[in-house]
Amino acid sequence: MKIAIKAKELCLGYKKDEIVIKKATFTIKQKDFVFISGASGSGKSTLLRSLYGDLEIRSGELDVCDTQVHCAKKKDITNLRKKIGIVFQDYKLIEEWNVEKNIMLPMIINGYSKTFCQEQVQKLLTHINLLHKSNRYPLELSGGEQQRVAMARAIAHRPEIILADEPTGNLDDYSSDLIWSLLKSANQQLGITIVVVTHRIPDRLNINHRKLNIQEGEVYEYS
Repeated sequence: MKIAIKAKELCLGYKKDEIVIKKATFTIKQKDFVFISGASGSGKSTLLRSLYGDLEIRSGELDVCDTQVHCAKKKDITNLRKKIGIVFQDYKLIEEWNVEKNIMLPMIINGYSKTFCQEQVQKLLTHINLLHKSNRYPLELSGGEQQRVAMARAIAHRPEIILADEPTGNLDDYSSDLIWSLLKSANQQLGITIVVVTHRIPDRLNINHRKLNIQEGEVYEYS
């Protein structure tokens, strides 16, 4: 199986004298479904940010989708992000764009045809039960609805990897179930590698998955 993400002796931090992630070494294969857990402030989001090139790497090596992130140039990071779908805790939808256009964004960036974009948006809106709100704007939606749109946007261009930061942290049960259903379908039906940062792994997911835990800056796998 092809390697999607490989870290070797990876060190991450924000301040010069502070290391958040210490010499992490791990491998995530293509089509893996991986949870990253740990206490609040342990470095889960820090690790996730490094995977899409949003954080300078202190030392060590990090390969994501065949891009050497630790020595990548700006254009390499731009190309890498075309292969990734990201779900943020605070949604990061464009407030001036309606739901339909928000979901289309990664497809437009990746050069898909207008027809494909429209068909894909219709399918995804139906799946997340928001077809009737396709012309609404983010601030007209509830938090759960915004996160469902963010999830649809992450899947829209069929990326190689989806990175999700606490995707169901503040959601009601209905929206949470829809988010997990989308992630599960993306993994099983489209073969997308899924990496989720979460405090709580769902009990009813019913999918083979791996678990990485961060404790005192160290990353290790547990069963």
